Amino acid sequence: MIFSEEIIKRLENECTYSATRSSGPGGQNVNKVNTRVELRFPVNESSVFSEKEKDLIRQKLGNRINSESELLLFSESERSQLANRKKVFERFILLVKNALTPKKKRIKTSPTAGSKQKRLEKKKINAQKKQLRKPPEI
Repeated sequence: MIFSEEIIKRLENECTYSATRSSGPGGQNVNKVNTRVELRFPVNESSVFSEKEKDLIRQKLGNRINSESELLLFSESERSQLANRKKVFERFILLVKNALTPKKKRIKTSPTAGSKQKRLEKKKINAQKKQLRKPPEI
């Protein structure tokens, strides 16, 4: 699914952010500044997605959704709160896109002539190995 700029803006408006102390990089800054960003997206209250799309999100991202049906994501890898906020939102968009893209059906194909030939050659080599392991007949 391709998201337009308008949809991305609407999604960003529906998200809520909160910041806490990070355990990531930052030196002495870690103890003073809230750089860890938590993104919460209420799946059920979203006006961007249809009910079918909401069901897909709940199904595919169920392990990231809490009891209040909020999609939770964290980022604490960067030193600044703004960078973590951008990173967590980019990850959110990527996760939602992947959840809403349908899987392609596998088309059954028959093995190629080359692959059949390789398989038979491997079988012959394997058979030869096993023949050589046998004790010689007297």
